[in-house]
Amino acid sequence: IQRFAAEKGLHYDLLHSHYWMSGIAAIQLKAEWNLPILHMFHTLVLMKNRVARSPQEVEGGYRIDGEHQILRAADRIIAATPAELAQLEFLYRADKSKITVIPPGVDTSHFYPIPPDEARAAIGIQPHERMILFVGRIEPLKGIETLIRAIALLYKQRIISGCPHYLAIVGGDPSLTPEMENSEMGRLQALCHELGVDDLVVFLGKRAQDTLPYYYSAAEVVVMPSHYESFGMVALEAMACGTPVIASQVGGLAFLIQDGVTGYSIPDDNPPALAEKLSQLVCNPDLRNRLGSQAAEYARGYDWGIIAQRMADVYHELLAVHA
Repeated sequence: IQRFAAEKGLHYDLLHSHYWMSGIAAIQLKAEWNLPILHMFHTLVLMKNRVARSPQEVEGGYRIDGEHQILRAADRIIAATPAELAQLEFLYRADKSKITVIPPGVDTSHFYPIPPDEARAAIGIQPHERMILFVGRIEPLKGIETLIRAIALLYKQRIISGCPHYLAIVGGDPSLTPEMENSEMGRLQALCHELGVDDLVVFLGKRAQDTLPYYYSAAEVVVMPSHYESFGMVALEAMACGTPVIASQVGGLAFLIQDGVTGYSIPDDNPPALAEKLSQLVCNPDLRNRLGSQAAEYARGYDWGIIAQRMADVYHELLAVHA
């Protein structure tokens, strides 16, 4: 960064870092340039470690030390939600006076409601097919097992029975190799086979960012069964596209989803509770459309133009103090 600034003849007024490693770099630049730091963590290691499902998911002390260094050095911390603010206070003993709550935004010129028939045609879904959608990384923290078990319950109760309803999982690489058999993708595919829902669950792999509005708009419902989310961008993008969201009542999702208004909040790691809410939306198009319309209206309050102005106000505050 220093070399780039020197080559381009650039002078910066403040440092805005994201994620913990960039925060460490910002601390070094602060010492060189004497500039204020504004930092946003996006995820907190102490929260991730608390909900880790295996020792392999637990991150070491190097990151914990790094996050504490950033909290001491930063002039302002941006928390995505009141939940993250509380976590910073409780787990890190952070100085509350340095923390401002500003959520991430969504580009509503890119994520907006597309007529379902048009969206389905664009991504190759037949008009009669009905898609339940998950979008995200394929890792235990995302709670995909909970979703698959909920789908199995719906199948057992004969609420869904293959096409037209099915679960589409966007993310990861579904092509199994011998090396991947013990991976989370392999474990989830084996679970589908064990539960007898191979025909109801489709692993689509990664999809281009510019196709996501079509997937969100084509879906009956988007599900985020995460065990931890600092915010929940997928939920916000889906709502901006006019699709109701069912999400675990954890972290930022507990604040982002308006239960019974833009979707449903459910207890974490609870397949029966998820199955119940899925059945309500799958079987009731009027409810689905109402919640979807309300979700799109709600998401407009997170448009990047609004969020950027709030961030710019914090910039001006910091610069006034540092002048």
